[in-house]
Amino acid sequence: MPLIALALGIIILFILIIVFKLNAFLSLIISAIFVGLFQGMEPLEIVKSIESGLGSTLGHLAIIIGLGAILGKLISEGGGANRIATTLIKVFGEKRVDWAICLASFILGIILFYEVTYILLIPIVYTVAIEAKVKLMRVGIPFLAAISITHVFLPPHPGPTAIAAALGANLGVVLGYGFLLAIPATIIFGPLFGRLYKNWDIEIPSHLVSKKEFNMDEVPSFATSILTALSPVILILIGVIAQFSISETSSTYKILTFIGNADIALLISLLIAVYVFGLHKKRKTMPQLMKIAEEALISMGGIIFILGGGGAFKQVILDSGMAEYISEFTNGWNISPFVLAWIIAAIIRLAVGSATVTVLTTAGIMLPIVQATGVSPELMVIAIASASIAWAPPSDVSFWMTKEYFNLTIVQTIKSVCFMYTLVAIYGLLGVLALNMLIG
Repeated sequence: MPLIALALGIIILFILIIVFKLNAFLSLIISAIFVGLFQGMEPLEIVKSIESGLGSTLGHLAIIIGLGAILGKLISEGGGANRIATTLIKVFGEKRVDWAICLASFILGIILFYEVTYILLIPIVYTVAIEAKVKLMRVGIPFLAAISITHVFLPPHPGPTAIAAALGANLGVVLGYGFLLAIPATIIFGPLFGRLYKNWDIEIPSHLVSKKEFNMDEVPSFATSILTALSPVILILIGVIAQFSISETSSTYKILTFIGNADIALLISLLIAVYVFGLHKKRKTMPQLMKIAEEALISMGGIIFILGGGGAFKQVILDSGMAEYISEFTNGWNISPFVLAWIIAAIIRLAVGSATVTVLTTAGIMLPIVQATGVSPELMVIAIASASIAWAPPSDVSFWMTKEYFNLTIVQTIKSVCFMYTLVAIYGLLGVLALNMLIG
């Protein structure tokens, strides 16, 4: 049975990492091979699947992570992260820095993709923890909760947008329902839930944050620092506005959507940071700045390969026919359409890891049921999207991003983020059922 193969693959993965202390990248590749063989895939097909999964994952993430790492390092080494962190602490107070991080993450999470928000804010999360003298997870959990909840509940993020398109749901209504659920969820699973982990003594990865002392008279102002840090957001927003307001055939459209692409926006912002935190007023020479860039890329090497390994593991699971099996397995279940959709999506999420595959597969399964039963397609979007965050299994890139950036063990990752994401998924289903009762 495919689900048994998956369960054994995950068990082997954990044993290799926890018991044998094998590198996570190697463990992921070995586990992917095992799942493929158990599922009856040809050996060379498994190799091709691994290469495809690793390539497609890094093709999406490597540029963002690489450019984002350099941008974050330049801002951090130039004192910008320190300036932003100390200002936030001064405005909100040390006792409420978790709320400050949560608010900033929620605002950016509304308009930016998950990975971009993650890379942009993580240096500031580190610096706030250091400057406010609080444990990393106290600000880390609110940060993770906010960017994940906005990614799940709010269009125009890919998940809810893709489901809405498949089901013919009204995006405006989906956005309204999404905000109704996302705001309380961010408060509950952000600062409040984060208090459960406030005493976890997690050491911030030394190679990802600057701990040197700064002469604040020589550091760019808060306005300059925050504008430089937010420049990718501004450029991406310009691109989004252009998509909806300018003719696609015009030169202006092509230029603005080009600079609004996430990869190009990060590259332009990086060059701005080179000037602001380096060349301006001769704060640093170009060789010094490129040395910082080199250190940033070297520090990301291990993380990038682990993320690629997670993509390879996911692709083997997909190519083995796991999603199709789950579709057939759940066919004919006689329960509430919202509960059925959530269960199907949660199983697919656990099985294949990919949130995109989860929502698209589930939407395809549920479309005839939505049409036959007449249930709200907008609430169905929220039900499916909620389940797409459940578990945060090791076949999902977010599992390894969190583990590596927050310096957690496998067990700590499961106890914190995997647990929190699963609770958010359950909350989403309960919210959908409650809203359905109110509007029904």
